[in-house]
Amino acid sequence: MSNQNQPQEIKIADNIPGAEYANAAQISHNKDEFQMFFFSIVGQTGRVVGKIITNPGHYKRMVAAMTDNLKKYEEKFGEVKESAELDKEIGFKA
Repeated sequence: MSNQNQPQEIKIADNIPGAEYANAAQISHNKDEFQMFFFSIVGQTGRVVGKIITNPGHYKRMVAAMTDNLKKYEEKFGEVKESAELDKEIGFKA
């Protein structure tokens, strides 16, 4: 029997809480990986609510999937206006 026809089982790790709202992101890269930090910023304070590190091939697939989903969303609900950029630099403070 082949396992190729069976759906892949995905489980959510116990240490991942419910969804978090992010209204800002910082994305950087080096030769081997892309790093994405997602922030929730309210007023003068913010916190990192998510962090993803992945390789360039997976990053490209994620960008394609997000682009496709945005296209479908806009076809159904109309054009999305881009949010204004933050007028301050996002940084980490100890």
